[in-house]
Amino acid sequence: MAKSRNNLLGVGGQRKKLSRAEQQGAGPARDKDRKAAEDKKQELVRKMRERAGSAGAAPAEDAPAGS
Repeated sequence: MAKSRNNLLGVGGQRKKLSRAEQQGAGPARDKDRKAAEDKKQELVRKMRERAGSAGAAPAEDAPAGS
């Protein structure tokens, strides 16, 4: 008789015990990741605005700076 390969109980490593908050995705590491991602996004938006502003303001050198 062939071995059953449907029973995978015990395959793999042990799982870390998560707190209730971590199970819901509100762990302390997630907060830091969200802050870092938000900072990167703000920096990217700032750079894009600077490039768009400098490209549009290049012919007229005395155009006021953007927000």
